[in-house]
Amino acid sequence: MSNWLPDRELPCSGTQVLKYFKTVFEYIRAMPATPHVRRSLGLLPLIATTFFMVSGGPYGLEELVQKAGYTRALIVLALLPFLWSLPTAFMVGELSGAIPEEGGYYIWVRRAMGPFWGFQEAWLSLLASVFDMAIYPTLFVLYLGQLVPTLGQGRNAVMVGAAVVAVAAIWNIAGIRAVGKSSVYMMLGLLSPFALITLLGLWRSHASSAAVHYGSSVDLPAAISVGMWNYMGWDNASTVAGEVEDPQRTYPRAMLGAAALVALCYLIPVAAAMVAGIDPSAWTTGSWVEAARTLGGRWLGLAVVVGGMICGFGMTNALVLSYTRVPFAMAEHGFLPAGFLKLHPRTSAPWVSIVVCAIAWTLCLPLGFERLVLIDIILYGLSLMLEFVALVVLRVREPDLPRKFRAPGGLIGAAALGVGPAVLLALTYVRGESERAGPVTALGLGAILAALGVVTYFVSRAQGARRKVQGEEESPEA
Repeated sequence: MSNWLPDRELPCSGTQVLKYFKTVFEYIRAMPATPHVRRSLGLLPLIATTFFMVSGGPYGLEELVQKAGYTRALIVLALLPFLWSLPTAFMVGELSGAIPEEGGYYIWVRRAMGPFWGFQEAWLSLLASVFDMAIYPTLFVLYLGQLVPTLGQGRNAVMVGAAVVAVAAIWNIAGIRAVGKSSVYMMLGLLSPFALITLLGLWRSHASSAAVHYGSSVDLPAAISVGMWNYMGWDNASTVAGEVEDPQRTYPRAMLGAAALVALCYLIPVAAAMVAGIDPSAWTTGSWVEAARTLGGRWLGLAVVVGGMICGFGMTNALVLSYTRVPFAMAEHGFLPAGFLKLHPRTSAPWVSIVVCAIAWTLCLPLGFERLVLIDIILYGLSLMLEFVALVVLRVREPDLPRKFRAPGGLIGAAALGVGPAVLLALTYVRGESERAGPVTALGLGAILAALGVVTYFVSRAQGARRKVQGEEESPEA
């Protein structure tokens, strides 16, 4: 995901951003306080929200096709689910069902290996979210700019991106049920144009040159990195386990269902574009619009543009749901101020965590993100490896933990699940050593950011101890 995110300076001050979010607080205060049952996310909404946490449809595959050609791209897209997605889906299915608590992967790692490693898991995940969440509102702006060019440029682009984050924050404060139901409808609307692209591509299929199939120039490692980025995020759905209906049964079914859906929505449209003979060499992010216009005319191109806006908002909305549960869980263990524990009285949404995270992501919107996709994968990959270790450790330490779903293969099988992701991440880290992000390599910057988590843990623990002592001294019983 590279050349559609321009480097630019933030044209609005932090004060303006805070004023911008005043509307969020006013909306929160206006909500009536009525009881609400927390476990309200069922199977289909969980599949839809997972779809947006991981994929958001075929948008983002254009550079994979450009770097590898159609045939190699299809091979990458067909193999990655087995090496990358399914192992993670099995791990998430088992641990989410066995430990259905708010905070998901943070809780698993903490329970398996203690508070230090739990904190590192949360630190890596939240840090990756800073880079990750800058991309999706900008995707919305990219496609909106094709309809109204002035809204996709300069200050307007940043403010529209901030509006996307603000609307997603309000939507999340309205509750997990609202996010789940809307995700189902957005998923159907987003995929409909690609169903037409597939039918028209197959209808107009003809023999094409080897260059169209294989591409005139190949950068397979970069293509694999793009594919991994498009297939990552399965563990994001785990953080809302405390709000899912019958999580022991729902999570495994949702993970496998979403894995199949994501793989198919990637493979089928790319295959249709190949048999239609569309040249992959000039593809870049946004080229699905031109492919749609070529196959179905102006209106199908417009439908793909609208789908791109749905993709950008849907992914922002779903990931706000996921990421904001981690600060909530960390506050429960004293690593963050108690204010993060505040729930809205009507929807039980952690509204303080949502608003604070939304402000942080908004301030990061203008970052030049194209060189930092590798950092996102590096940080996410480290957190993912901790989750696979937690799976094995919990199998050993808590063999009697109720598990309605178990990843296949016993203890050896559980350990083997992490091998494929580990190999792919090692290849990505080798590539990260050659890619620069400012004065250091992407791998070096990722290592520095990860090391800061160790320092932050001990500082946070020391501050927590001081607050505890002060509280005991001020208590009448002390």
